Amino acid sequence: MKDYLISLYIDDELDLDEKIEFVEAVHNDVSLKDEALDLLTQEKRLRSDMVTMMPAATQMVKNVRWKPDFFQFRRPLLAGFALVLLALVALPLLRSAPDSDQQIEQRFVIYQPNAGNMAILGSFTDWSPLPMEKIGTSGYWSISLRLKPGEHHYSYRLEDGLQIADPTVPLREEDDFGGENSIIKISASI
Repeated sequence: MKDYLISLYIDDELDLDEKIEFVEAVHNDVSLKDEALDLLTQEKRLRSDMVTMMPAATQMVKNVRWKPDFFQFRRPLLAGFALVLLALVALPLLRSAPDSDQQIEQRFVIYQPNAGNMAILGSFTDWSPLPMEKIGTSGYWSISLRLKPGEHHYSYRLEDGLQIADPTVPLREEDDFGGENSIIKISASI
């Protein structure tokens, strides 16, 4: 209701008695005063961005003869030259770009201090579990794998067969067994 009254006040839709009543209410209620000031400030910003005047239309002049200007071709010619130069510079870089068979090392780490053993399985292991190494007595388990660039789906398997998603990776999908798999995207770095 406060917003509605403030809006009526801003849009000048209140009669004088209603305006007096509104100002008295604003004077007595600090939160209403603050809200009214915020909305008035916002309205001021909105109105300042509005177009208030349209430029005058100009009349086109008829029967103008075209005079060739050889300098008008300068800009497209320079742009074409710049594109050729860019292509010559980029060509060697494109040839040395990493091929799609390049693999990138990815380290997977999970904290499971009560686990007796841990494994990782995913699209990069054909969903066969690979055992992970326990890192001392820290409770962490890790494994480093070389993966091709792209999207990979995976989960961790505890010793009792329970599969869990990686708690550090927010992107997930539901699997066919009522659980979740984590999704990571590996990109090749140049």
